[in-house]
Amino acid sequence: MTCPVLVPIFGDQLTRTIASLRGRAKDDTVVLMMEVWDEASYVKHHKQKIALIFSAMRHFAAELEQAGWQVDYVKLDDEGNSGSFTGELARAVERHEPRLIRCVEAGEWRVREAQREWADKFACEVELLEDDRFLCSPSEFAAWAEGRKELRMEFFYREMRKRTGLLIKDGKPVGGQWNYDPDNRKPPKDGLSAPTRPLFEPDTITKEVTALVEDRFDGHFGTLDSFGWPVTRDQAEKAADAFFAERIEKFGPYQDAMVAGEDQLYHSLLSTSLNLGLLDPLELCQRAEQAYEDGRAPLNSVEGFIRQIIGWREYVRGFYWHQMPHLQRANALNAQRALPEFFWTGETDMACLADCIRSTRDNAHAHHIQRLMVLGNFCLLAGIKPWEVQDWFLVVYADAYEWVELPNVAAMILYADGGVLASKPYAASGNYINKMSNYCASCRYSPNKKAGDGACPFNPLYWHFMHRHRDTLESNARIGRIYATWDRMGDAKQREYLQSAEVLLDTLEPATKGWARD
Repeated sequence: MTCPVLVPIFGDQLTRTIASLRGRAKDDTVVLMMEVWDEASYVKHHKQKIALIFSAMRHFAAELEQAGWQVDYVKLDDEGNSGSFTGELARAVERHEPRLIRCVEAGEWRVREAQREWADKFACEVELLEDDRFLCSPSEFAAWAEGRKELRMEFFYREMRKRTGLLIKDGKPVGGQWNYDPDNRKPPKDGLSAPTRPLFEPDTITKEVTALVEDRFDGHFGTLDSFGWPVTRDQAEKAADAFFAERIEKFGPYQDAMVAGEDQLYHSLLSTSLNLGLLDPLELCQRAEQAYEDGRAPLNSVEGFIRQIIGWREYVRGFYWHQMPHLQRANALNAQRALPEFFWTGETDMACLADCIRSTRDNAHAHHIQRLMVLGNFCLLAGIKPWEVQDWFLVVYADAYEWVELPNVAAMILYADGGVLASKPYAASGNYINKMSNYCASCRYSPNKKAGDGACPFNPLYWHFMHRHRDTLESNARIGRIYATWDRMGDAKQREYLQSAEVLLDTLEPATKGWARD
């Protein structure tokens, strides 16, 4: 082959129809895939996350080769591995002497910044293509956001529904409403459980990868004992089949419910496959819509599922590119406390936090309400530094890439952007957790006790948070009325809340594990 086109494909671009391969001749193309140390260790990602990405990459490379593509695959432990994308691209340029480097733009800011330097580093032409696997491009999102002081997902979502035609009939939303969230907040019934998600037995490739991860990343967070994530498109499709056959019916009503030891309930757990590129977001939404039309799933479940994908997923991706790079260091509430050690160890008497951290450690997963209203809520109330919380979420979840993790944590969970994304801080006392879970029944703290020894820590922390941010939040239309309740308590009750919170905050030991960035 003389002067081919070199096509680098990253670990979250595992889509056979990706723009960089589309229209390419197989005999004039070299696909470059790279396992590099920099990406696996810039934060010390969960072992399952590294294993998932590397295994999915190796399986994808094998599929490309079987389809007739020439693949230059660089393994992490190959001799001479430079440890970085740019370094490995430089070595590949020496090997293949391409006339063109053709690559889809990376999904994360820091990698895309590196890509933009390639044209100056290499003698050949460099072509960067837009990632059209998403339904809304960054430029389209920027056009939608132009002139808006507040970027609310609900209005973006309605535009996406109209654009895709999903759950639209005669120009109007099916059922007469855009959003069925009020129907999707059922607390867990006694004994609530769901069918087990499919677990995929590791094959030879995955076993090789998990052995590599145990050897090279032994100091990283998490365990590989329960690894069973889909690592191919076929497996991802089987996981989707199981969700649509067994769990979508009750996904909507119980999507906010939390049950100790039930790590998945009716959630799809398809975000890892979506974010790797193994599943197509529009196809998944069309399958959900078909389930409704066939009478196999209620409208509230299907609308809620579609909203998570074409609404929230597309929205946070657009928001990420619209707000970068300053979103990385946003801290509108001036949170300055270090992340507590128990976020890494799980050693806490708070039953809700202990269970969510256990699931995170064992599965590299916790569902969205556990992330938002337990783990995130504690960090918000306690005033944890946003960048430390951001790195924790980036480390521990198998579906976490900066484009999706950063807006969710910095803006949605921590209100660090000052309300550009969220209309209010999602702060809650122990009452919310008690209502939406069974955690409190086995906890040594009582959600009914508001302050003092034995009180649920979320109760005094909630009022401590509201008190210290009164100047910022009292004018907020959605949350400002709470201060009338605070004022009616009187000085003695207020002091009791504040002192209880201070005692708790003083017991928080800063993390020492060093799994996040310095």
